[in-house]
Formats: sequence, C-alpha cells, structure tokens
Amino acid sequence: MKRQRDEQEKMDIVWQTPANPPQRHDYIFRDGIRYVRPYYFEFISHAKNRWAGKTIVDLFAEEFKGRPHDYYVSAVKAGRIQVDGQIVPVSYVVQPSQKISHFLHRHEPPVMALNVEILHQESDVLTVCKPASVPVHPCGQYRKNTVVGILQAEYDLAPLFRILPLFGRDE
Repeated sequence: MKRQRDEQEKMDIVWQTPANPPQRHDYIFRDGIRYVRPYYFEFISHAKNRWAGKTIVDLFAEEFKGRPHDYYVSAVKAGRIQVDGQIVPVSYVVQPSQKISHFLHRHEPPVMALNVEILHQESDVLTVCKPASVPVHPCGQYRKNTVVGILQAEYDLAPLFRILPLFGRDE
C-alpha cells in the first residue's frame, strides 16, 4: 500500500543542467534531515580523440564501467544518451569534439539539516562551519546536498572557487 502525502509534501521532479545552480525550493526538510527533490540531470562531455571511431554504446561501456553494457544500449534507444542534442542509433560512430549528453534521474542521499553557518566573509574569502554529514563540493551522488550547493541556494553565492577544507575550530 502506497503512503499518501499531503499536497505540500509532494516531491515533484525538477529538471537540472550543470548551468543551473541549486535553489531553495530544491530542498525538503523533515525531522532534522535535508532532502533534495528528485531531478533529472544532464551530464555533458565532449568526445575525446581516443573515443573517435567507437560506437556510442561501446564508448560508454568501455569508459564508464559503473553500469552494464545493456544499460547503455537501453539508454541510447530511449534517448537518455544523445550526441549533439540528437537521438542516435546504438550503432552511431562518435567523432572527435562532439557533445555527448547522458540524462539521469537523480535521488541524492539526505544529510543533516543543520545550517551552513557563515563565520566570516570578505570579497575573495568565505569561512563557514558545516555539518559533518555534508560534503564540501559536488562528488559521487552529491550535487545539491553539498556546502557549495547549499551556499548557492540559501545565500545566492555563486560561483565559488578554491574550496579549502579546514579541520577543527578554535572558539
């Protein structure tokens, strides 16, 4: 039996690309936990010279071994893997410098809902205190539930460069 949710708790899927920074409405807070609304994300790469001459499926199966060959066949057929914004057949042969997109549905792991506190801010330096469960920058399964993503969403601070972790804090 499916759990029923209140209208305001519904988790509508939102579309994201690398150019879209996280927004406040991307997050849901419940019982001390910060969740990210599920979203589709476009991973973008440009074909390297060594990829030229390979079929799109063979390229993904050889370069990105985290998924089985059959997944990539299915993704190309469904249009979740595209070349230069176009759906291509599984036999498509990649050329150098082409834009290759892989569209994925993402569910980020939750983190503690503690604030990322700004301790000091100058024109080129920002010092923060972050919760232990929150990664500093996008990595692995995390893109929005990171210090960088939270600062972009809550403080409209973007772009952020040269993130240097500092351990411990003198009070």
